[in-house]
Amino acid sequence: MKFTVLTLFPEIPRAFFESSIMAKAVEKGIIAYDLVNIRDFAFDRHKTCDDAPYGGGAGQLLLPEPLGRALDSVEAYRKHVIYVTPSGKQFTQKKARQLSEKDEIVLVCGRYEGIDQRIIDYYVDEELSIGDYVMSSGEVAATVIIDSVYRLVKDVITEESLDEESFSRGLLEYPQYTRPSVYKGMAVPEVLTGGNHEEIRKWRLIKSLQKTMMNRPELIQLARMTGTLSEEAEKMIEHLAEHKDYKNDRRQRKELRSIQEKLKRKAEKSAKMEKENGSD
Repeated sequence: MKFTVLTLFPEIPRAFFESSIMAKAVEKGIIAYDLVNIRDFAFDRHKTCDDAPYGGGAGQLLLPEPLGRALDSVEAYRKHVIYVTPSGKQFTQKKARQLSEKDEIVLVCGRYEGIDQRIIDYYVDEELSIGDYVMSSGEVAATVIIDSVYRLVKDVITEESLDEESFSRGLLEYPQYTRPSVYKGMAVPEVLTGGNHEEIRKWRLIKSLQKTMMNRPELIQLARMTGTLSEEAEKMIEHLAEHKDYKNDRRQRKELRSIQEKLKRKAEKSAKMEKENGSD
């Protein structure tokens, strides 16, 4: 799969392509990329790529001619072109999976107040937004989309790892633990160290439901509508709704941290008094 990024600042996405799992995927030939500097297609010696919008208003827009020439240079008409913008459709895990099946994606990174509408009308296949907020950098938003998509491409990450992630089954991922078994007085749940795989599976499911109910309850309704919520999960939700213990998790953690801070301050005070007494 290939990602082509059109940008005024190619150094921003370049660092991403040269790091971590992405760098390994590129080295193996699973992923390819091309960073196209829009300024290389400007007409004047100052490499001007922006101008004031017609009709007035604050800010600048990217000029259509340099950007259009850049798109022509990568034969955008043959590829899937995405413009990353706050006014686009919401980017989701489902969309990431759809995009991961394409051979090549061209991403246009906006700057300032955006790009000329005629570029969108002529070249762009879809506009995507990574969230309901505004960023100054289209490059960062484009990198978010690339990161979500490339990891779903075959052989980049194991299927087993992908299957357990948040949104893979319509729910948020369950809590994870590693060594040490006790950290700051908090022990790893006993069920995870007992070796009973069926009990671990059930624990993970109920914890996944807990987190989803706390943070993204609308996902539960969506899972019901799409028929992806199992009968077992429905029974667990009924139990959680009756007891509502999950609502106290954050409060309990906050209380625990408060106790830990008090003990820490008490220990520091004692150490300070001992030091002062010793100096006497």
